[in-house]
Amino acid sequence: MIKATAGQKLDVWIRRLFPFLFWGRLDPNALTVTGALVSTAAAACLALDAPRTAGCLILLGGFFDLVDGVVARHRGISTRFGAFLDSTLDRWVDAVLLAGAAVHFAQRGEPGHVALAGVTTALMVLVSYSKARAELVLERFEVGLLERAERIVILAAGVLTGYLAAALWVILVGSTITAAQRIGLAYREMQRLDAAEADVQEPRP
Repeated sequence: MIKATAGQKLDVWIRRLFPFLFWGRLDPNALTVTGALVSTAAAACLALDAPRTAGCLILLGGFFDLVDGVVARHRGISTRFGAFLDSTLDRWVDAVLLAGAAVHFAQRGEPGHVALAGVTTALMVLVSYSKARAELVLERFEVGLLERAERIVILAAGVLTGYLAAALWVILVGSTITAAQRIGLAYREMQRLDAAEADVQEPRP
C-alpha cells in the first residue's frame, strides 16, 4: 500500500534523503542479502529477549529491502534474478522474524501467543503466495490493505513499544483482509480471461 501510494515519488525521496547510496557502484543484490542478514539478526535478538535491538534491526533490514530496488533502477541494472532474489529473501525474512517472535513468547510461557505467531506466519505466506501465483497469469496485480512494508513497520513498532502481541493481531487481521482481496481479484480477473478465451475458441456458425 505504501509503495502503491507513493509510486515513483518514493524513488525520488530516497535519492534525496540518502544520496550516499548512489555515489558509488553498490550492488543491489548485495543490499538485498545484507537486509536479509540484518533481519535474521533481528530475529535472533528478539528470541534472546533484546527487543530494542531487535526493533531497530527490523527497521534497518526493512530499509535495505526498500532501497535495493531503487539503486537497481537508478543504475539501470534491474534484472530478473535480482527480482527473484528479493522476493525469495523477503519470504525468509517474514518467516524468521515470526519464528523469533514465537521463541520470544515460548520463553515467557505464553503458548497462546506462540500460536498467534504461527497463524500470522501462515497468513503472511498466503498473502505473498497469492500475489506471486496471480502474477504468473495476470499482467498487473496490485491490491491489498496490508502489504509487506506495512507489516514490517507494524512489527517493529510492536517490538519497540512492548506491544508485540497486539502488533501480531493487527498483522493477522490485515493479512486476512489482504488475502481475501487478492483471492477475490484473482477470481474476477481469471474468470474474465477464461471467458474471453472461451469466446475466441467457440466455433462461429
